[in-house]
Amino acid sequence: MSEIKIAKTLDAKNLSCPLPILKTKKAIADIEIGEFLEVLSTDPGSVADFKAWTNSTGHELADQSTENGIFRYIIKKTK
Repeated sequence: MSEIKIAKTLDAKNLSCPLPILKTKKAIADIEIGEFLEVLSTDPGSVADFKAWTNSTGHELADQSTENGIFRYIIKKTK
């Protein structure tokens, strides 16, 4: 896989559901198809939320990791 170049980073730390998803929906509209959005969240519920959201929207959850209580999602805009 080629190196992922982040087009935009969304800081959704200290926000509770559904705000990280709502802000992601707005942020992904600002990038081009094929570009990657990085989302940072501290909400443990966001793990299931982002899986469900990417499945329902068709965008690709390219990567997900957790470090020091911060959940990091890399979402590829597909349409």
